[in-house]
Amino acid sequence: MTSLEKIHDVPVLMCAAEGAAIEGERDALDLIGDATYQGARWVVVPAQRFGDDFFHLRTRIAGHIVQKFAQYGMGLVVLGDISRHLKTSSALEDFVRESNGGRQLWFLQDKEQLADRLQG
Repeated sequence: MTSLEKIHDVPVLMCAAEGAAIEGERDALDLIGDATYQGARWVVVPAQRFGDDFFHLRTRIAGHIVQKFAQYGMGLVVLGDISRHLKTSSALEDFVRESNGGRQLWFLQDKEQLADRLQG
C-alpha cells in the first residue's frame, strides 16, 4: 500500500512497512510507475521491505534498483534502521555515505530526517 504526501511541497510516495519485498528491477519499475502516476518526485520505502541481498552490494541488486530510479528521474529513500547491515560491510558504509551526499538515493533513519533533507 502506498500514499502520496507533500513534504515541504515535494510530492513523496510513501510505501507501507507491510507489503511485498522489493527484490529487483521489476519491483522498482512497479514503484516508479505508481509514483509517476501519482505525481511523486521521491519514493520512500521502509528498509525492511528490502531483502538482505539488497544490502550485500556484491549481488548488485541495489545498483540495479537505483539505476532504474535514476533512469526515470525519481529519487529513492530507504527509510529505517540498517545498522545490522552496516556492521558487516564497510563497502555498504561507503555506499550509504556517498548516496546520502547526492540527490538520487538517501538512507535515512526516520521521516523527520526526510523532512529536513527535502527542506533544503
